[in-house]
Amino acid sequence: MGKIIAIANQKGGVGKTTTSVNLAASLGVLEKKVLLIDADPQANASSGLGIDVESVEIGTYQILEHSHTPKEAIIQCSAPNVDVIPSHIDLVAIEIELVDKENREYMLKKALESVKDDYDYIIIDCAPSLGLLTLNALTAADSVIIPIQCEYFALEGLGKLLNTIKSIQKIHNPDLDIEGLLLTMFDSRLRLSNQVVEEVQKHFNDMVFDTIIQRNVKLSEAPSFGESIINYDATSKGATNYLHLAQEVIKKNSK
Repeated sequence: MGKIIAIANQKGGVGKTTTSVNLAASLGVLEKKVLLIDADPQANASSGLGIDVESVEIGTYQILEHSHTPKEAIIQCSAPNVDVIPSHIDLVAIEIELVDKENREYMLKKALESVKDDYDYIIIDCAPSLGLLTLNALTAADSVIIPIQCEYFALEGLGKLLNTIKSIQKIHNPDLDIEGLLLTMFDSRLRLSNQVVEEVQKHFNDMVFDTIIQRNVKLSEAPSFGESIINYDATSKGATNYLHLAQEVIKKNSK
């Protein structure tokens, strides 16, 4: 049975999509079968793996409203062993459309029951908000990875997210676990980056991944070519970081 991992943080620009795409690709290279679900209306995870977002007819929107099954929405992408359920700007409307629905927080969980056994890992790229889309992702997930950028406001909003996770555990998903806090955009030359790492590790101890994602030009370039960092430049620092993260996730889940 596949493990469902949501990548979530209501702050934008912290590396959620970069992590979703490259963790999925790294797990795929390590011979795990992966499904990446783009649950962000901006659809950057979809375009970042070479999918033409404008031509998407069946995606996350359709599986959330249960008009199509996940199997009908799956698209193959450039990353080996990785399937994608793409997003589209239409997904913006789902928050309004689901408001009156009964069990609206469970729409994604219910939809994924039919494919959960087909994959080793299902990665959900969440929108930068704590709205109904992210709530659906966290209700469906077994665990959550929280990317935190190594910058001044790193811990701002983290308390709010952790409180949201606690209330989801209490009300909707008692089995939801925190897979780990992932430090991103680390620049070893900056004192501030090092201070943030120390601060996060001091406060959260074992909850923090050993792997730290360093600032890397290749990581920023890869999405514009519709490729993961593994396909774009397997020798780059970014590729090495994400392969280490994938190994850490696999090791943690093989215990």
